[in-house]
Amino acid sequence: MVKKWWKEGVVYQIYPRSFKDSNNDGIGDLQGIIEKLDYIRSLGADIIWICPVYKSPNDDNGYDVSDYRNIMDEFGTMADFDNLLKSIHDRGMRLLMDLVANHSSDEHRWFQEARKSRNSPYRDYYFWKTGVNGRPPTNWPSFFGGGTWEYNEATEDYYLHLFTKKQPDLNWENPKVRREIYDIIKFWFDKGVDGFRMDVISLISKRLEFSDVNMDNYGEIIEKQYANGPRIHEYLNEMNREVLSQYDIMTVGEGPGIHLENAMDYVDENRHELNMIFHFDHMFIDNGPGGKFDPVPYKLTCFKKIFSDWDQQLKDGGWNSIFLGNHDFSRMLSRFGNDGQYRVESAKLLATLLLSLRGTPYIYQGDELGMTNVAFEGIKDYRDVETLESWKAAESSGHDMGHFLTVIHAQSRDNARTPMQWTGDVHGGFSAVEPWIRSNPNYAEINVASQEADPGSVLHYYRKMVSYRKANPTLVYGDYQCLMEDDPNLYIYERWDDDHRFLIALNMSEQHLLVDLLTQVHGELEVGNYNERNTPGELRPWEAKVFRIV
Repeated sequence: MVKKWWKEGVVYQIYPRSFKDSNNDGIGDLQGIIEKLDYIRSLGADIIWICPVYKSPNDDNGYDVSDYRNIMDEFGTMADFDNLLKSIHDRGMRLLMDLVANHSSDEHRWFQEARKSRNSPYRDYYFWKTGVNGRPPTNWPSFFGGGTWEYNEATEDYYLHLFTKKQPDLNWENPKVRREIYDIIKFWFDKGVDGFRMDVISLISKRLEFSDVNMDNYGEIIEKQYANGPRIHEYLNEMNREVLSQYDIMTVGEGPGIHLENAMDYVDENRHELNMIFHFDHMFIDNGPGGKFDPVPYKLTCFKKIFSDWDQQLKDGGWNSIFLGNHDFSRMLSRFGNDGQYRVESAKLLATLLLSLRGTPYIYQGDELGMTNVAFEGIKDYRDVETLESWKAAESSGHDMGHFLTVIHAQSRDNARTPMQWTGDVHGGFSAVEPWIRSNPNYAEINVASQEADPGSVLHYYRKMVSYRKANPTLVYGDYQCLMEDDPNLYIYERWDDDHRFLIALNMSEQHLLVDLLTQVHGELEVGNYNERNTPGELRPWEAKVFRIV
């Protein structure tokens, strides 16, 4: 196992718009992040990933970039960014930025020129097709609802956008586009940035036949039409050769459509492409044929198998990213834990899981507090373009909108985007004015200030688990094996190397359980998420135990 700083690090993800507002305009900003760097360092996190801060009209909250070399006015200035980067490095931490290279904003200079004329020198920076019998070129569905083709009056044809119509897809077939992207990456690396999370990087190579798809299974469309295109590895290898390999940095690619069988093609260290990917097998586990707004129940046995299969697949020459939530999904506690009676216990259990598996762990802002989903009363309080577009599509299809609102309560990306809850004061201490999106009303009970004062809080447990992981490299690099794979309530696994062996026991249910396996453990209970100890063989609801085996 090749040891690297990015394997041993713990990543803290920031959604800047919702993290901390320093100038009371209701929007989080770079100065707000600077104010809270000591808090992040106190968690033990040593890598900070910030979502896009480039200039953007914010159709998709910064994932529609209009200028890759400048900072969004709402977030601050380039001087603020330089101050942020220096402040992070001064604290011994590193900064990971977000690269959006599958598409630009339609307000980017390249697209503004491309749409004017079929003879524009920027025409081939994007994909253009004529319609078929008065209809768009294909029936492809957008990730955000509706179709993927938008008509352009000036040139009397359509451009491709896998996301919103204000996010036209870049044409990586054009070597000039690839050169532009590599130069952008180099610009930020030369500033001192320590790596990139690469947005939907698995989509950059297109299948140029542009054929219609079977609309019955959305997941299959992503995997077989949008992702893993014929030149994807050529592009990533070129990017690595031209830029990435020239710096001591880390890369993690967001990988919709990447699966077990092709994962090593992206992350095998001998292929020189990416360090790791975010796969979505566990994040799509409750998605029905219609996608995330068509949820279905899932079983813990399936959840466990996903983690076990991915560990097995990547253990020889690859590396995994361990995450349970981010800005694109519901709060991990509400989704995989119990955000009611056992909120504190299950938040701590999920922290135990996150920080004891093999791979680089990612903590999303607020999860270290046990922040939960929000249930806004109506669609008017939601801001996420995916949620709003899906609402329109459901409404036009005659859905029961009362029921659909409950689906949004569970599945909307806005669940993870409500303001960070710093104090019990108005708006949770995020801002002195009304935020860009309403705060979760439970900020009065769930916030940093109250948990700092409580030694038994979720926050203090996260600090404990991060410290424990860093003190025990076996939990970073050691082997992994899942035990009792078919148990519907328990996730129990071993981590070991030549020097140490650990057993991690998680009761992911509301039941009190007696576990024979644990009565036979010869070892010391070193970490637990209940304050009072009990017998080794007993697991209380949502109880987590970490044993050092002797």
